[in-house]
Amino acid sequence: MRARLSAQPASPEETRPEAPRWDLSDLFAGPDDPRAQALLDEAAAEAAHLEETFKGRLAAISGEELAQLIAAYERLEEKLGRVNSYASLLFAAHRDDVEIGRFYQNVEERVNAIETRLLFVTLELNKLEDAELEAKIAASPALARYRPWIRNVRAFRPHQLSDEIERVLHEKHVTGRAAWIRLFDETMAGLRFPLDGRELTAQQAFDLLSAKDRSQREAAATSIGKVLAANIKLFARITNTLAKDKQIEDGWRKFPRPISARNLANQVEDEVVDALIAAVRDAYPRISHRYYALKARWLGLDKLQYWDRNAPLPEDDDRRRPWGEAKVVVLDAYRRFSPRLASILDRFFEQHWIDAEVRPGKDSGAFCHPTVPSVHPFVLMNYQGKTRDIMTLAHELGHGVHQTLAAEQGYLMSGTPLTLAETASVFGEQLTFEALLDQERDPARRRVLLAAKIEDKINTVVRQIAFCEFERRVHDRRKEGELTPDDIGALWMEVQSESLGPAFEFREDYRTYWSYIPHFVHVPFYVYAYAFGDCLVSSLYAVYEQQPEGFEERYLGLLRAGGTLRHKELLAPFGLDASDPAFWAKGLGLLERLIDRLEAELPAAG
Repeated sequence: MRARLSAQPASPEETRPEAPRWDLSDLFAGPDDPRAQALLDEAAAEAAHLEETFKGRLAAISGEELAQLIAAYERLEEKLGRVNSYASLLFAAHRDDVEIGRFYQNVEERVNAIETRLLFVTLELNKLEDAELEAKIAASPALARYRPWIRNVRAFRPHQLSDEIERVLHEKHVTGRAAWIRLFDETMAGLRFPLDGRELTAQQAFDLLSAKDRSQREAAATSIGKVLAANIKLFARITNTLAKDKQIEDGWRKFPRPISARNLANQVEDEVVDALIAAVRDAYPRISHRYYALKARWLGLDKLQYWDRNAPLPEDDDRRRPWGEAKVVVLDAYRRFSPRLASILDRFFEQHWIDAEVRPGKDSGAFCHPTVPSVHPFVLMNYQGKTRDIMTLAHELGHGVHQTLAAEQGYLMSGTPLTLAETASVFGEQLTFEALLDQERDPARRRVLLAAKIEDKINTVVRQIAFCEFERRVHDRRKEGELTPDDIGALWMEVQSESLGPAFEFREDYRTYWSYIPHFVHVPFYVYAYAFGDCLVSSLYAVYEQQPEGFEERYLGLLRAGGTLRHKELLAPFGLDASDPAFWAKGLGLLERLIDRLEAELPAAG
């Protein structure tokens, strides 16, 4: 699962040799490993057998037989997941390799074809009446174990289409939405940004938006804007096509709003998401507008340009930390909270489950992929030695421990909805931030760390809700007809001005910057999950600070639950309730207090 949303910058030369590459051999030895093909052949035969044996019979079989079918279905999906995970990870690390791209596509097509034969399982499960299904569950403890998964499948029951339409949608996925996503990914990976006689990758170009030299930031911003503008028709075509595709399918499934399908998949009520979005938008003036006005004064500027948003502060010495130091910082931070979590993370480093080296053709973001419960997760990032990269490492490893602990729930129930998937990652960031702050004795560096944390939380909460609002406006407008690049750019400028505030001026070339953000393409409305997770963790961390006794055990229980519990059930042991309107205000209040603290310390900076 993709877990961070920014093009990661490139490292200085001295940090590159230390950043590791992962070893994917726990999955397969290579694209030509005969085990991968054998596993697909085996899965194809098993899928055919299940289809022939059970299709059309779910209403007639006993609860015990249904449990046996679901268990076989789970084992089969894990086999497919293992091959598909390997192909995805390999492709993420080598976007520009034609042969790997072909391998990835071939695997996707084969897996999709096999899974098409398994569609009957969930389709027929949703056709069972509630009383009929409950009788089967009551008669079979083995089936009762799968109750959380059955509940999640049946949540989509009101939106299920006919078997024939569901099959067509599934079969055409690889030549439809998936093909447009791949086109976006390969296009972004292939872009080069000219600057000072060099052709920079996306990682290198976006890194310069946080350069200390303002003229260098502006030059990089200008180059990025020009390159994105040169490709904007293609990006607009991808956006229009995918938005229309979603609109058609949402209409068939009778989802009331474009965001509704994502909310259902996230196992969160529409009104809870609405309350989150409203609370964050209401807090724009108190958080982002206020902070960026403060930053403008700190930088000695009347107005900030968009390339100043991530500018280092005057006191920032741009210190780069080698990979070994980042490892120690993150492991120690986790160990202070929970030695058990640290022991899990040790394996990520020692057994080469992390790919942090910066190189051309590699995915420019960061994520932790859970693969399958019988293997382990893998982390991809681009390590450049900055504090933000240490925080990214802590974030992705938070996903790693979550996925590792939840693996005991099995393939069908280990995964969490996106809203809860960010819990351990954001909590890990908070642990690491507090550790860095505790270690730092220099007042100026402490202010820089504090400001960096504020900016990171603004990017996680305010910026992501602004992204969500941008998506909402794009999808709503797409219902009226195709959007031109200028139309989309105008919506982008609106939401950026609203969220970032009057401290900014936005030059016209910023209109294209919506086009590089992958989540709009990969998973529509994913982005609010970051804000959900950050506010949730802010409240959770406050409980930890106030009541540390017994917190670790309750927290590990939350992580182990995987997808078996909903947010209300998971948060109840901590006395928290995300459906309470005051819940979001509590999380946002922590961010406001961080700004208060920074503002109080600034006079000491002179």
